[in-house]
Amino acid sequence: MSQTLNLHVNGRTVSVTVDDPDMPLLYALRDDLGLHGPRFGCGLGQCGACTIHVDGEAVRSCITPIGSVGAGQIVTLEGLGTAEHPHALQTAFIEEQAVQCGYCINGMIMQSAAFLAKTKKPTATQIKDELANNLCRCGTHVRIVRAVQRAADSI
Repeated sequence: MSQTLNLHVNGRTVSVTVDDPDMPLLYALRDDLGLHGPRFGCGLGQCGACTIHVDGEAVRSCITPIGSVGAGQIVTLEGLGTAEHPHALQTAFIEEQAVQCGYCINGMIMQSAAFLAKTKKPTATQIKDELANNLCRCGTHVRIVRAVQRAADSI
């Protein structure tokens, strides 16, 4: 039986009709709402490509049932900043050229944004520890760490 859920995504309320409240939130974000920042990677919550924020916490949307979000405030990469007013992390990733293929970058930025909201002026080791469960196969880890450090200096 279908049900309509009201979600709070990127500062606005949207309605999504679902057949199963256990459906991954990622599917609704991408398929129903057309948000393509969060990506499907492993489907097991292990790679981080699908990371979003729910009430300021970094969450793996591929394993988060849509029915569990309730009135939580969801922020995706699209809601973090805009082309006209990018978030400090988005600017830093561009300035440090921290993107190669770009598949992991959503997760790297969203995980880092939640981390920087709680940790001011982190060390390189703290950043590496925070991002250890976000997989990147291109090898831009050094640039990613520099980008997070750069953003931390401007936040």
